[in-house]
Amino acid sequence: MKGITDEPKYSVSLLEGGTALCDVIDNHIYEQTLSEKNAFFVADLGVLMRQHVRWQTHMVQIRPYYAVRCNSSPAVIEVLAALGTGFICTNKSELELVQSHGIASEDIIYSGFCKQVSQIKYAAKNGIDLLVCDNEAELRKISRCHPNAKLLLQVSTEASGQDNEMSMTFGCSLKDCRHLLEKAKEFGVQVVGVRSHISSACEDDQMYVHAISDARCVFDMGEEIGFDMNILDIGGGFSGSKTQLELINKAVMSLVDLYFPPSTGVSIIAEHGSFFVSSAFTLAVNVISKEAVARAHDDPSPNDEPEFQYHMNEGVYGSFASKLSETMITAPSVYRQNPSLDAPVFSSSLWGPSGDDLDQVVEHCLLPELNIGDWLTFTQAGAYSMGHPLCAATDSPPPPVYYVISTRDWFEMQDIGVNHEATLKNFSLVPYFLNSCHTVAGLSVPA
Repeated sequence: MKGITDEPKYSVSLLEGGTALCDVIDNHIYEQTLSEKNAFFVADLGVLMRQHVRWQTHMVQIRPYYAVRCNSSPAVIEVLAALGTGFICTNKSELELVQSHGIASEDIIYSGFCKQVSQIKYAAKNGIDLLVCDNEAELRKISRCHPNAKLLLQVSTEASGQDNEMSMTFGCSLKDCRHLLEKAKEFGVQVVGVRSHISSACEDDQMYVHAISDARCVFDMGEEIGFDMNILDIGGGFSGSKTQLELINKAVMSLVDLYFPPSTGVSIIAEHGSFFVSSAFTLAVNVISKEAVARAHDDPSPNDEPEFQYHMNEGVYGSFASKLSETMITAPSVYRQNPSLDAPVFSSSLWGPSGDDLDQVVEHCLLPELNIGDWLTFTQAGAYSMGHPLCAATDSPPPPVYYVISTRDWFEMQDIGVNHEATLKNFSLVPYFLNSCHTVAGLSVPA
């Protein structure tokens, strides 16, 4: 097999020679064209390793923790664990998943904002002591169900959300922190650090400056009350770009050295989700319906034709669930016969299969005219796309994931200390060979 869906044991295709990711995608499009035309993912696990190296290059003093809810694919968990990443879990199923891969309890943070009592007890029973807390009601639950917990006080960053009306603010305000710290002392619960809430894909490096400054204030309050404060979580918001990391490094590291120098013994961590997985996954979907509709946009397409509305076999209640949280889905690439650079393009919108008015994946893009059965590929598809369908309108299971890694990335992973047999026990490496070729919509693809 050249890859299977997420199961306890999974196959990883080893790409040798001149075999590229696009060859694997072409092959699975060919296979699906001959069968049920189901959507599928191809995941390049080498991207996880390269992102890890990028982080270590720019932010070596800060240990990454992976937000499991972003993408809970077991292969992702296993690779990141082998690379030394910690894990942020929001519920019991995520805690169980991470623990099933042998992750030490001290490398897990339970961060759910409204934790069920039963799940707090599960964390206590399994030695998961690092919990996030931002209000007195949560503090009372934790004190009753997990008295040995070590809390990270979640603090909202004053600058967060000021320019975004849709953003939600999590965490207690700086002025409320002393009250919570005093209550924690009263309840006999340890507070060991601060967690900053920074929204995903943050573009303002000054938000990290605000977060670290606020954290220093909270550390001072906690130490004054008698807590041993030793963990600083600067939050998330990392897009994965080299430019962003360089900007954050420039803004943050000097402040970290000033407020939390190595002599303080404070461990500094950051949270990653999209940073690791977004660019690692490509999603291929099939066009299942086509309709010419009245033009819905003021700007005309290069020709005076009606707008096309296409339905795909994946939508916002499946692999494009991130669209429901206002995430913009970029326009896909089109698999076409003998693609021409001067082919006419038309105003188009892309929809999922449910028929629901909310199931719009891409509101407007310019595409050549498509036919039912054509394939589209979406890159940057690894974040918040792997869950089970959110709507009963579709009875299809989640798309399968086909894992690949190039021989170059595989050897580099071993060079940085990842031992296949010791840390990647569920991996079954299968050399990927290109044999004879077939044609799908004019593309040469391997058998």
